[in-house]
Amino acid sequence: MATATAPALRVALPGVLKHRALHKLLLLAVVAAVLAPLAHARWHSGTWPAALTVDLTDPLTRVSDWIIDNRDSHPLFLYFFGHISNGVVLCVRAVYLFLLAAGWAGVTALGAFVAWRTAGVRLALGTAAAFLACGLLGMWVPTMQTLALMAVAVLASVVTGALLGLAAGLSDRMDRALRPVLDTMQVLPAFAYLLPVVLVFGIGVPAAVLATVVYAAPPMARLTSLGLRGADKEVLEAVESLGATARQRLLSARLPLARRELLLGLNQTIMMALSMAVIASVIGGGGLGDRVYQALASVDVGAALAAGIPIVLLAVVLDRVTAAAGRGTETAHGRLTTYAPLTTYALLAAVAALAVAARLAGRPDWPDAWTVAVAEPVNRVVDWMTDHLYSGVPVVGGTADWAGRFTTWVLDPVRDGLQGLPWWSVLLLVAALAWLTGTWRTALTAVLAMTAIGVLGVWEPSLDTLSQVLAAVAVTLVLGFATGVAAARSDRVERLLRPVLDVFQTMPQFVYLIPVVALFGVGRAPAVAAAVVYALPAVVRITTQGLRQVDPAALESARSLGATGGQQLRQVQLPLARPALLLALNQGVVLVLGVVIIGGLVGGGALGYDAVFGLAQGDLATGLVAGAAIVCLGLMLDRVTQPAVRRAQKGA
Repeated sequence: MATATAPALRVALPGVLKHRALHKLLLLAVVAAVLAPLAHARWHSGTWPAALTVDLTDPLTRVSDWIIDNRDSHPLFLYFFGHISNGVVLCVRAVYLFLLAAGWAGVTALGAFVAWRTAGVRLALGTAAAFLACGLLGMWVPTMQTLALMAVAVLASVVTGALLGLAAGLSDRMDRALRPVLDTMQVLPAFAYLLPVVLVFGIGVPAAVLATVVYAAPPMARLTSLGLRGADKEVLEAVESLGATARQRLLSARLPLARRELLLGLNQTIMMALSMAVIASVIGGGGLGDRVYQALASVDVGAALAAGIPIVLLAVVLDRVTAAAGRGTETAHGRLTTYAPLTTYALLAAVAALAVAARLAGRPDWPDAWTVAVAEPVNRVVDWMTDHLYSGVPVVGGTADWAGRFTTWVLDPVRDGLQGLPWWSVLLLVAALAWLTGTWRTALTAVLAMTAIGVLGVWEPSLDTLSQVLAAVAVTLVLGFATGVAAARSDRVERLLRPVLDVFQTMPQFVYLIPVVALFGVGRAPAVAAAVVYALPAVVRITTQGLRQVDPAALESARSLGATGGQQLRQVQLPLARPALLLALNQGVVLVLGVVIIGGLVGGGALGYDAVFGLAQGDLATGLVAGAAIVCLGLMLDRVTQPAVRRAQKGA
């Protein structure tokens, strides 16, 4: 009997123990069994020990005071930061004055001309309509302020990102050095970029522009490097065989072959710059974002919507124009190029003539008589919703009831549960999740990030923010996966969703706060709702794409075996689309965190409130500590999810 059972054991045990995840789980169980009783005996409270906290208030206050006292006298500010600040101000002012000099007619005609030259007549008409709508809403001057700030920020971002991408694309050492930096920068919430630049440049346009550059440059750098490294090897070898120098190979082969990636990088940079330029209104960026920020601060939904609509229109127009340039459509590079010299010069002359005619007629600025006041009607609608939809609706209840129940039944229990856990158990849980999805280095990075949060003394606000992120991610994944599955299984559903997702993915983060405030008021639930709506399009798109890219042969094989549609989904499509689903999880977490932090503007509290308070009150110590905690929280969440994506993509 022993000889009969021994081979079975030798066969069965490796089949179970060969999984690395099981090895890790067994080791984690042993470590937890040893460390948990010791840690509980020493630290049984859920709060972070005061002895392990470092109070940075005094040092940061002294640094802030020194910077403020020496900003006008120290050589570092006079001969370096001062010149940068003055240069930014001069560039933004020059662009703004040019836009004002061109007048509403000239700017509208010029925008339509660029759209026509890039993507055809239809987009040109849409661009003209978008600019005219900005004027009709009474937002012409703020729109020009936002465009001026964006023009300078985008130019600086493209130059900086292209140079970094060029270095990374041509040098393996530079690529290895820049990759972790770009990875970290791309997962950080936009709010985290505001605090360091405010410390150096103060509140104003220079800080807003430089924060936008830091936030928007990484996509350009990453895509430039990707385009250069992905160039066709055979073409490069052919050019080299002709005796071309390294510079000639770069200019005549590498860059032309990377044209699509470069234009995609430009598209992503413009969209991120617009999003950040709107958020930068918190630190004096002005423009449309400032109108939205002031309206949200006073809960004036009508005024916020009047400024939010031009932001959405600008985002859609800029996305369509740059995307069309990246695709190299027939409209941009086919029929119109035949008449390019004559038609282009004639239309440019018409644009200049229209601008001059408007100025000679005394109408360079948008006439006040042509504006449509939408704030008051919108506020009346909001008041009606408050009276009739917020609460007391038969059967379904009101929106305020939904927000209150979500807060009571979901947000409060999750927050209280996290804050009630011993701090060391939270670190162990983070280490376990990070190690299971990655390596010990990943786990160490995640644990150090969470430890830094405790050391900074913002443990409880960070767990409050984490609870909102977890709740929002759960709702986003449920809705996103369900919608993505429906779109993947039905061409009609996908066609109906495509324009909606396109619009939602181009809207800046700030804009999502407007409808949720109108529907739910202020609080943590509206912040979560805005985060869900913002992250949902990306999750739906990635899920749909992943399911549609499943090998048709696998599906055909399942059908031939008599599998139903549900069985094909559960047993074939979902397992094979695992890398895409994990990528959707990672992107959902990153996007949700960014909006949950901004939710501090509408009562989200926690780290978002501390960051907003520090910026608004000039309390840079509070703001910087909150910003550092936001960075650590984002780093932890990304490390817990991103390694799983990488391993799944490698087929592990």
